[in-house]
Amino acid sequence: MAAVEPAYEEFRKQRLEENRRRMQELNLAALSQTLKKSCPKPSPSKYCKPKTPRIDMGLVEVRRSSRVAAMPAASYKEVKYEYMEMPRRIYKRRALLDRSHISDGARTKAIERAEVLQSNLEPIYPSFVKPMLHSHVKVGFWLGLPVGFCKSNLPKNDAIITLEDEDCNEFQTNFLAQKTGLSAGWRGFAIDHELNDGDAVVFQLVKPLKFKVMIWLSASVIALVDLFKALHSSQPKVIVVAY
Repeated sequence: MAAVEPAYEEFRKQRLEENRRRMQELNLAALSQTLKKSCPKPSPSKYCKPKTPRIDMGLVEVRRSSRVAAMPAASYKEVKYEYMEMPRRIYKRRALLDRSHISDGARTKAIERAEVLQSNLEPIYPSFVKPMLHSHVKVGFWLGLPVGFCKSNLPKNDAIITLEDEDCNEFQTNFLAQKTGLSAGWRGFAIDHELNDGDAVVFQLVKPLKFKVMIWLSASVIALVDLFKALHSSQPKVIVVAY
């Protein structure tokens, strides 16, 4: 066994010597140095900023400006507000009788009397007769005027109309040109003058922007009005309506 080891060592040394000699013949050492010098130096590894752990936003107060932070926190709860009704104008009305139901005969008689009155007016001033309906004086309070009359004699744009009665009481109402009628304000005028379904009204345009209005009550009411001495039996009630 001791003789085998020196033989192995001798053989190994011979191989190492042969390899060294071959490397010198091939000039591998110089070539290795040349390749080492020509190879670029590896770039240093870039520094990566470590990821900061994500913070639970539920535990951190949200950043806000000092102006916003001073304001009270918004509340998204449903808040019930008490409805405040706007005060409305109260009209005094003398309830002489309930004229809710007017016969066709009484309605026709009032229209005929109004037409007779219209025929006696000066023809140079345009006029028309307007029978009062339930929607004019009870509900809605919208007074539609004749379309042809409005297009021929009234302004093309909306206007504020002032209604002035025989006692110089003024009522302002809106004239809507596109709808050819009287809107806001007409309710107060109708209630104050006790207009009712079945009455007939004559509108006479005495000036470009001024009406004279004559009211005829329905025939079934005239006798009762005379009884209460509210109107003269032979004269219509005359009211001036001005823009």
